[in-house]
Amino acid sequence: MGAGVDDTTSVEAIVGVIDMTTSELSAPVAGAAHNRSLTGTGIGPNVWVKCTVEAIGTFFLVFTVGAAVGSASSFAPLGIGAVRMVMIYAGGHLSGGHYNPAVTLAVLVRRRISLREAVGYWLVQLGAGLLAAVLVREIIDPALGATGARMMLSGRGLGAAFVAELLFTFALCYVVLNVATSKSHPDNSFYGLAIGFTVVAGAVAVGTISGGAFNPAVTLGAAVMDMCAWPTLLVYRVAQVLAGIAAGVTFLVMNPNDK
Repeated sequence: MGAGVDDTTSVEAIVGVIDMTTSELSAPVAGAAHNRSLTGTGIGPNVWVKCTVEAIGTFFLVFTVGAAVGSASSFAPLGIGAVRMVMIYAGGHLSGGHYNPAVTLAVLVRRRISLREAVGYWLVQLGAGLLAAVLVREIIDPALGATGARMMLSGRGLGAAFVAELLFTFALCYVVLNVATSKSHPDNSFYGLAIGFTVVAGAVAVGTISGGAFNPAVTLGAAVMDMCAWPTLLVYRVAQVLAGIAAGVTFLVMNPNDK
């Protein structure tokens, strides 16, 4: 009997220690969950930080486009997709890593950004694209730039470019919304790769048709860098804006419970 009492006491003591240890270990986990809930309510980087990140990412994207195409690199699509990918990984946790006014429009339609923030993003994206384009004009050898074909479109070619920009800008925005904003992928590590390779695929598929911009900031920069004619900007802009809106609406229709 005495031995039985001792054994029971020992078991109770062990259970008590386990309970205390479990309580101590669960405290940090609860704190982490609380931090995630705060992030979900919008507490995070302020709008100036977000806009700065967008400016940096868009600058390097447009600069890479200009430098790679202007120097007639055969690896331009890969380089452009790669810089898009690494800038997303670098700044996605701060601003969302849009670097593209059409993507920002799609995210606005999807209701993941306010109109005020979206306007700020658009301003810095276009401004950074202009700055990058001016810098490319200064540092790229004009002789190398002359080897790159300037997009001179009219008639059927202009219509083909419109369709190409519409399709792949939609594809890019659609991929961004699904891999980077969906609640089904809260903590994935592949979103930057998926987005970057969408750009690569589009550039390879329709680069010779439209130049493979899929981005109003890139289109504006290309005009400044004399890679496309200014009169074609409106056609590209319309295609890219329609694509961004369509991607946002498509996401909402297909994911009605993902708010």
